[in-house]
Amino acid sequence: MSTLDVHNRSGDVLHTKELADAFTDAEVNGPVIHQCVVAYLANQRQGNASTKTRSEVKGSGKKLYRQKGTGRARVGDAKSPIRVHGGVAFGPKPRSYRQYTPKRVRRLGLHSALADRFQNQQCILVEDFTFERPRTKDMVNMLKALNVEGKALLILDEQDSNIHLSVRNIPQVHCCTWNTLNVYQVMWHDTLIITEKAAEKLESKFANIDPDAEG
Repeated sequence: MSTLDVHNRSGDVLHTKELADAFTDAEVNGPVIHQCVVAYLANQRQGNASTKTRSEVKGSGKKLYRQKGTGRARVGDAKSPIRVHGGVAFGPKPRSYRQYTPKRVRRLGLHSALADRFQNQQCILVEDFTFERPRTKDMVNMLKALNVEGKALLILDEQDSNIHLSVRNIPQVHCCTWNTLNVYQVMWHDTLIITEKAAEKLESKFANIDPDAEG
């Protein structure tokens, strides 16, 4: 069992919590993490770039001048791709960049990413908390008390609009719930701040998985 300190909002250690080795010390599968991140970024692309071909630009289809006898290269109509204001040859058209990733691969990728963060001491456990009202200053003070710098992700056990609104105006700090977490979020942030209940739910999701079944 891995033992981690559980902090309060003031940064004080309240108690320790044990998490299963199968969750925190699992083997980190780098290629699967890379595959999940590449697929996630590809799926964010809109793919709406578009150009007009020679059949779509406006213009006459009449041949500009006769084929022979001018001493110049032969040429077609004004919509030819080699002419100014002509169509575009082999230009981009709307397309989907979406990559399908099997559920088991996504699950293994998230498990590996979380294990990597735990093994590199980049996870901080905090007690379950809430704000009476949205207040960015309170969240900033909490991050300072926990000595969190750089990009941080706050993982909650359930949606809390007051916490979400308190985090929203802090650069490079985000929050999400444990069941919406993805590999890209885990890898992009330097520090994960996980509430106690969220850690328990993530542990129950991954601790009893057979690695052979995951892959």
